Amino acid sequence: MTLDIEFVRAQFPAFNQPALQEQAFFENAGGSYTCKPVIDRLTRFYNERKVQPYAPYEASRLGGEEMDEARSRLAAMMGVDTDEVSFGPSTTQNTYVLANSFRQFMQPGDAVIVTNQDHEANTGPWRRLADEGFEVREWQIDPDTGHLELDKLEELLDEKVRLVCFPHCSNVVGEINPVVEITALAHAAGAFVCVDGVSYAPHGIPNVGLMGPDIYLFSAYKTYGPHQGIMVMRRALGETLPNQGHYFNAGSLYKRFTPAGPDHAQVAASAGMADYADALAEHHGITGKSAERAAGVHDLMRNHEVALLQPLLDYAKAKNSVRLIGPTDAALRAPTVALELAQAGEAVARALSEGGIMAGGGDFYAVRALQAMGVDPEKGVLRLSFVHYTSKQEVDKLINALDRVL
Repeated sequence: MTLDIEFVRAQFPAFNQPALQEQAFFENAGGSYTCKPVIDRLTRFYNERKVQPYAPYEASRLGGEEMDEARSRLAAMMGVDTDEVSFGPSTTQNTYVLANSFRQFMQPGDAVIVTNQDHEANTGPWRRLADEGFEVREWQIDPDTGHLELDKLEELLDEKVRLVCFPHCSNVVGEINPVVEITALAHAAGAFVCVDGVSYAPHGIPNVGLMGPDIYLFSAYKTYGPHQGIMVMRRALGETLPNQGHYFNAGSLYKRFTPAGPDHAQVAASAGMADYADALAEHHGITGKSAERAAGVHDLMRNHEVALLQPLLDYAKAKNSVRLIGPTDAALRAPTVALELAQAGEAVARALSEGGIMAGGGDFYAVRALQAMGVDPEKGVLRLSFVHYTSKQEVDKLINALDRVL
């Protein structure tokens, strides 16, 4: 099945904005354009329902129902129970809350495993458990490729490990890590699993229920929605960890790890993410239950991205002046491409912007990963990231611009 790129782009008002015409957006890993259903729901909420939700009067009732709709529809897409999905101000904040809960849950001598492939938001809070006397073990990447070897994880696992934290996909390496296999190894050793899905979810919301991790985190503003952190907390772990919310909410799974009050409008608007996925499914003839439709949309997005990504990887691989970070096979990675160059990444991004290419340069909060691969974080990398609404013409424009700049 081929993605109808014209239909897709028609769902994003950004493509019709005069200021963005002739601009090709290649910094999607930092945040995606927002789809129209999310914008429409956010506007409606602020216009009609910006009251305290869950009261008996009409505006309040409708606002609360829309918040509940967002949770239930996203949960169905991910193959988990509705109350296993919660919203927080950001994925970073959600991770800090989780780390505090594990700090209270763990016993002296317990250990956690983190990687040096991560964005700092997923690894930093867990590493700080070392300040409380817990052991933090680092699953290290291959310094040449950025790859995480399963054999090295097995060497770190023993009866002391309570939690294994890793990214579904790194925001600079780009390689898609085998969540199912890693989760099985960790569970077999008696450890829980926390997956940072921030850099993967924009390329298709995964079926978390089938993959099996205990925690899965991602950001709505990178998946065509508002600025919210979305967290899946599976019931067995969520009811075991100490409550981090108000004491009277301890019996509500989706409130146990969100101590701050929710942003009502943004939570409600997140239902627009499900609207958009359903619109893609209907337009392309994808049927079935919610999780089946979501899986079909996931594959539709990924197939389009892989086809567009391979020429960019081939171009980078062929240039002697460029070090391509991560796999050279598009099927093994997300379209988040980090390039180490002779120049600073930010300087090259600035030069590209003069030709209508919106890209980024720097360390992207992946300082540990860059240092492990011998990249100076001060110089950083040029990062070129796209998603399914990117067109072939835009990728061609990017490659031509790179040729001029490099």
